[in-house]
Amino acid sequence: MSRSITDVLVLGSGIAGLSAALGAARKGASVTIATKATRPEGASTWWAQGGIAVSRKEPEQFQRDIIAASSETSDPDAVEVLVQHADAAVRDVLIDTLDIGFDTGGNGAAFDYGREAAHSADRILHVDASTGKHIHIPFLNYLADHERVEIRDDTAALELLREGESVTGALLESDGTAGPWTAGTTIVATGGIGALYGQSTNPRGATGDGVAMAIRAGAAVDDLEYVQFHPTVCVESGDPFLVSEAVRGEGALLRNANGERFMPAYHEDAELAPRDVVARAVEQEHEETGQVVLDVSPLDFASTFPDLMSLCEDNGVDPSTGIPVVPAEHFLCGGIDVDTWGRTTLDRLFAVGECARTGVHGANRLASTSLLEGLVWGLRAGEAAANGSVSSPDSSTMVETGPGPSPEVLQSAVRRIRDVMDTHVSLRRTAGGLETAAATLQEVAADLDAAVTPPVSRAASEVRSACTVGLRIAEAARANDRSIGCHYRSDVPAEVPAATDADA
Repeated sequence: MSRSITDVLVLGSGIAGLSAALGAARKGASVTIATKATRPEGASTWWAQGGIAVSRKEPEQFQRDIIAASSETSDPDAVEVLVQHADAAVRDVLIDTLDIGFDTGGNGAAFDYGREAAHSADRILHVDASTGKHIHIPFLNYLADHERVEIRDDTAALELLREGESVTGALLESDGTAGPWTAGTTIVATGGIGALYGQSTNPRGATGDGVAMAIRAGAAVDDLEYVQFHPTVCVESGDPFLVSEAVRGEGALLRNANGERFMPAYHEDAELAPRDVVARAVEQEHEETGQVVLDVSPLDFASTFPDLMSLCEDNGVDPSTGIPVVPAEHFLCGGIDVDTWGRTTLDRLFAVGECARTGVHGANRLASTSLLEGLVWGLRAGEAAANGSVSSPDSSTMVETGPGPSPEVLQSAVRRIRDVMDTHVSLRRTAGGLETAAATLQEVAADLDAAVTPPVSRAASEVRSACTVGLRIAEAARANDRSIGCHYRSDVPAEVPAATDADA
């Protein structure tokens, strides 16, 4: 890989990174997208099922729903930016530019807007239950043909490069060789942290690289304790797969091993309660009765969700008897602290998508707002980043990455990270458990540091990043003694948000 230079360097190829690249290219900047993914499904966007929410000319109600789902912890200014730009961004990029074929009511009717948990209206655009891939592939193809955009796949970012308080690019690795890539501005869009947990809806490459690199570079992070778990993930047979919240929006019911529908006893909105409530209820009923299934008999599952039906068939699951489900890690609500344009606390460094903490989600994310946040913040960050000035290329020579720890050492570290995160930093947490988690992750980090001589291999970098982020999540959770949203402290009474005018 030759040393190079670009106006804007985007790290990651999900909807946030692609939107940032589009925003910058539209402003005339040269853009390089570096992604460690080699196939579309390497990015979390490809895995997204439910859809993308829009305001449908009711922005105030959409804002209220986002804030209510967050247990009143969202940043109102950030929520306003998201909602006010939602419809225009979706129309501009997804409909007019990419011509995404969102589902309609048939016979030329308007879009078939769906509803998911904690939404008070039908406002979710979707393509069956596999919206992400129907957005992601056309977006990649569009930018691959763009004259101002270069996409470098199978290329991992190992570290951010700094000069004083400014980020000047990143150290990129491809095929075992690492070198500096100098940029006027750098946009981190590396996705989530699913690989830190035993079960996740994320691709296994979601090792928290961007958050970890930002931490090591000195950028501020916030709200890391707010890790959202999706309540309905099928892990019974074959590969784990998410069963979209849209299925419950169409009338599917959760039942325990005794056949009892249990959600009405946990929340007045039953199956459409906020995700954190449903996830903990599913976990508790699973522990007490041995199984939880999603009963899809109230709807025509096969015709309404043909993609999910195919997933069930491929994994040997018979939906007619109920789809066995458990909670699994789904989304990091916090991350690298950014403003409403995606600017971090370091000069010339931006962050967008799941790795960024915009303030929109607070303690709990409303369904189908992640693709929207990536789109809106990506476009805004790309436009702002296009104004950056490019410094001279780094004079460093290309280097071979070191072998680092043996595969056995790395595998052991991964097992320890996942075991401690699953046990102590999951749906239900305690002060003692979080202290144990932090101590264990500090030990893992020390063992890795003792065996690492930079520049490290990609595999070693990923494990190192996972440990860095896992430790910061545990520390943030231990410091937060509020039991709220998806940060649930079983040793602290859960908070109930005060009623607002919107609740009356």
